[in-house]
Amino acid sequence: MFDILIRNGMVCDGTGNPWTRLDIGIRGGKISKISNLDDENGKVEIDASGLIVAPGFIDPHVHSDLWCTKPDVHKIKVQQGVTTELFGQDGISVAPVSEVTKPLWQQQLKGLNGDFPDWPWNTVDEYLAFLESANLAGNATYLVPHGGVRTLAMGFEAREATPAEIRKMAELVEEGMRHGAFGVSSGIQYPPCVFTNKEELVAICKAATKYDGCFVVHIRNESNLSLEALDEVIDAARLSGVRLHVSHFKVCGSINRDKLAPALAKLEAGRAEGIEITFDQYPYTAASTVFQAILPPWMHDGGTAEMLDRLKDPAIRERVKHEMLTNGEYDNTVRNNGWGNIVIASVASEKNRELEGKSVKEIGELKGVDPSDAALDLLIDENSAVTMIIHWGVEEDILQVMKHPLHMVGSDGVFGGKPHPRLYGSFPRVLGHYSRDKQVFPIWEAVRKMTGAPAQLLRLKDRGFLREGNWADIVVFDPNTVIDQATYEDPLQEPLGIEYVLVNGQIAVEHGVYTGVTAGSVIRRGRE
Repeated sequence: MFDILIRNGMVCDGTGNPWTRLDIGIRGGKISKISNLDDENGKVEIDASGLIVAPGFIDPHVHSDLWCTKPDVHKIKVQQGVTTELFGQDGISVAPVSEVTKPLWQQQLKGLNGDFPDWPWNTVDEYLAFLESANLAGNATYLVPHGGVRTLAMGFEAREATPAEIRKMAELVEEGMRHGAFGVSSGIQYPPCVFTNKEELVAICKAATKYDGCFVVHIRNESNLSLEALDEVIDAARLSGVRLHVSHFKVCGSINRDKLAPALAKLEAGRAEGIEITFDQYPYTAASTVFQAILPPWMHDGGTAEMLDRLKDPAIRERVKHEMLTNGEYDNTVRNNGWGNIVIASVASEKNRELEGKSVKEIGELKGVDPSDAALDLLIDENSAVTMIIHWGVEEDILQVMKHPLHMVGSDGVFGGKPHPRLYGSFPRVLGHYSRDKQVFPIWEAVRKMTGAPAQLLRLKDRGFLREGNWADIVVFDPNTVIDQATYEDPLQEPLGIEYVLVNGQIAVEHGVYTGVTAGSVIRRGRE
């Protein structure tokens, strides 16, 4: 007898093959048998007639690094079918650190990761062990963050690294890979990674490549200099031999739309010459990140505390205001999109809670000041613990990127306040709005983009596909009703149509409701 038997489902196995009607028997947390099991029984039986049965979705871009330890909040991920997430994104995460760099990262990441004052770890191994002792609703995988190793080697200094410092970074990446990371990440738009050069990128990529790791990167510029930014990371992959995965691929701003087709062509050309390149995309025309990203790169020298001190200097403040409106040499959110398209998503304190959901233009009008002053005042008032939503694009461009064969689905979901709806809706939105309603691709291709494709990126051996012997991470959803409900105005709405979710063979979601089961595990590279 099986522990769980899923009957009569339309099985999309994660390969992109059309569905086939099969039963799935689960025993000991793993898929024991996939066949016609009419003569078999299960202790628990799920009738999946008319429903799609798919591998658990793998989200290749998340910011759940600490929120995953709070299943009452983090449950929304399994409620939309996500059973495995990839932490350590954008080069800015929680390990490795030292007793010197830890408080700097705690302050810098407070807006992104929430207020978790106690970090009882320094190394990647200690952080993963911390997660292994926590109650996780889903599975966790990790990337070594470039920013973390850079600050251990040279602090938050705004300069290029010396050869000795680069060697130290590479050693730290290798150590993180031995501890079980699946690759290295960088956010070349964010401090301190913004101060890197190609030599440094190649070195950290070579370190990951020694352990068959990937390079997951937020490129230096996603707007006016996006083509040059892609050249930079493609060349780093070419020189290092690493697998390149571009995070939340897009070209921001209406004035830059003509760059989208050439950007995709660059990725295709890299593939044609033998570089393994993929990318993820969230299914929305707005981005979300930390609010301090509005500032020019030089403002971040020395870390968040020094940045906030500079904002209190009237002369520096005027220079910053001028650059935010005119400087096209960095990925300038203000210049490219305007204050009316930048919305505050979350703040740390109650005194500014009423500003969540308002654009910076509206906040300036409310306070009777210039929007630039309103923005800088808010950064100071909240000690930089603010996140934002940036409305940057159009639906036509989302569709062009989503159809591409190198695409996979990623949420880039950020918790807290009035978040971007992608936190609650990304995967059901692709299944319902794009696959079913807009017929962008068949449902089994949508499933591949959420399962087999990210599993291939990470080289996961026993997840991402429905195969006998694999872990029973499984989603059962209704193809006729699955849809996101989260909106920008009301983003905390749970999706519809995700009927069952199994994590390691245990039912985490039943009839769309989180069961409270915490069967998730930490997956370490080489120990899957």
